[in-house]
Amino acid sequence: MRRPLFAATAAAALLLSGCSASDSEADGDEVAWSYTSGDGETYTASEVPTRIIAEASSAKALMEFGIKPIGIWASNPIEEDVSLRGADFSGIEVLGEEWGKIDVAAAAELQPDLIVGDWWPVEEAYSGLEDGVEEESKKLAELAPVVGPAQSDSVVTLIEGYAELAETLGADPGQIAESRTAFEAAVADFQAATAEKPGLTALAVSPYDTSYAIAVPEHAPELLDFQQWGLDVIDPDTPDPDFPYWETLSMENADKYQPDLLLFDDRWHPGNEDTLAAAPISSSITAFAAGQTTTWPGYWLHTYSDYTAELTRLAGVIRAADENLVQE
Repeated sequence: MRRPLFAATAAAALLLSGCSASDSEADGDEVAWSYTSGDGETYTASEVPTRIIAEASSAKALMEFGIKPIGIWASNPIEEDVSLRGADFSGIEVLGEEWGKIDVAAAAELQPDLIVGDWWPVEEAYSGLEDGVEEESKKLAELAPVVGPAQSDSVVTLIEGYAELAETLGADPGQIAESRTAFEAAVADFQAATAEKPGLTALAVSPYDTSYAIAVPEHAPELLDFQQWGLDVIDPDTPDPDFPYWETLSMENADKYQPDLLLFDDRWHPGNEDTLAAAPISSSITAFAAGQTTTWPGYWLHTYSDYTAELTRLAGVIRAADENLVQE
């Protein structure tokens, strides 16, 4: 979760390692499963892993392709987390619903043979194991190998990484292809919408307390996708040096950038929009004063179906927007 500021037992049945498949073969071990993870390591096993614990968004990604974990952990209460809408976690043990806190003792009881989460290159850590997480929670990594695709400059790459992982775990390639086809149609429609409004500018924000946080597309793959597909998402000038996902302004300076369309981080919406509405500066932000606002999916997209829905919704917003709201 990228916020604005805001005793070990492994399954004995499997031999899992972080070496290459060729190394395992050279050692005489038969390789039944292999996956090159986001950290650059290739993990192999003598049997296909089946007892999987996953970060909740990663679990949702695997489940779209028919791979159901036995345990999950989440960064927020599941019922309140926008990224987990539509996921059916019945029959799956929940090991935590607060960022940085995982019930490792309960996880050990499940005897996992694989743990799945995103690899975050900036932090050089998997989801749930970043700096700031409770030290006890980090012991999750002692239970089984941790794997998952890397966050990169495109959500598509992340989703494809989960599709690849799911296929190694037994997912139906036909089901993956069907989800991909619907998504590609949504991308084409989004591109058509942006082509109809070539002058439209957008800014992705998440106001909180007395601060105005502006997302930096370089570290927000969905915003980079939007840029690639034709939407002019503004790049802020001065990312925060200690956390470059955002440029954080005081609320008094919130009118520094003037987009035609204001995008609110949907993880904290409508609270973040209400925060801006309560600030006197809001009347000086042209898009907000004109009511030309919507939400953007902040750092949580992991599935073709969720991305398809968001692109379809945003294409409609773009088509309805005034691209000449702000005059240079």
